Amino acid sequence: MTAVHIHDSPVGPLTLVSDGAALTGVFFEKQKHGVAPAEATKPDRIIDAARKQLDSYFAGRRTGFDLPLKPTGTAFQTRVWAALTKIPYGETKSYGAVAAGIGSPKAVRAVGAANGRNPIPIIIPCHRVIGADGTLTGFGGGMERKAWLLDLERGALFPGGR
Repeated sequence: MTAVHIHDSPVGPLTLVSDGAALTGVFFEKQKHGVAPAEATKPDRIIDAARKQLDSYFAGRRTGFDLPLKPTGTAFQTRVWAALTKIPYGETKSYGAVAAGIGSPKAVRAVGAANGRNPIPIIIPCHRVIGADGTLTGFGGGMERKAWLLDLERGALFPGGR
């Protein structure tokens, strides 16, 4: 049974979706790819855990997530998303580095496309992928959100810790 909850966050409302066993989606308001279910339901235990962990992350007290995840995508996309979860908190990688890391060094554009279709952003940290020259490029939630998330992780929002 699908559970859907709208969660307020510093980057705007997030629609959290669970299938009862795993988190299957995190959607930003007006996101480019992916469509959040229209109706909210009562949160389940997965959504409750996701809400708590996201709140702790946004407060600068959490650097990783411990949630069962079930993103839906192609075999290539799931390889990319698995690689994204290995990018450490506060660090970034280029699309080329991600492509090389999954053994497909020429698939830079395909990595970018997979990154853009990540159904569980923030938790699968697609915001940590940047251009080869260090510039911020593409993010389904918008560039201002990407910059905010990276600032949070670099300690710019809570320089003395929280």
